[in-house]
Amino acid sequence: MDLSPKILTATQARAERDRLHAAGRKLVFTNGCFDILHRGHVTYMNFAREQGDALIVGVNSDASVKRNKGDLRPINAQDDRAYVLASLRAVDYVVIFDAKEPKDLIAEILPHVLVKGKDWAHYVSGREVVEANGGTVVLADMVDGKSTTGTIEKVLKAYGPAAQEAKS
Repeated sequence: MDLSPKILTATQARAERDRLHAAGRKLVFTNGCFDILHRGHVTYMNFAREQGDALIVGVNSDASVKRNKGDLRPINAQDDRAYVLASLRAVDYVVIFDAKEPKDLIAEILPHVLVKGKDWAHYVSGREVVEANGGTVVLADMVDGKSTTGTIEKVLKAYGPAAQEAKS
């Protein structure tokens, strides 16, 4: 299956938003690194998709992830992360962005609904532009015990240097 048509540029994403808007349908946008996809991410995508008629996911580029999370991240490259997300039933489109945060991308796409996890309730990048244009911001519940950091820690515990020494 060729998922490349689901991976858009910002300009293509805006055109899709305009097409949906003209048809009276709502475009939902969310974003993140989505470095190691886990149940929490999938639950979040399903929730986001339920907020409208189509879902675009903004994915931080590799350089953006490094700036936000440090030199050891991302674990998976941006094209792989985008492909995996585009494979999810809930995700209609993916856009890769290079900025530290998606504020400018959100202003360009102008989604009707912006979804972010409640762990970001203190600051939702793009909130002002979405609300100023009549859109809404929805905060999603987190799935307890599910995180990329937790997954990395579990792998290191099972396969890292300390685990290797214990097996010797």
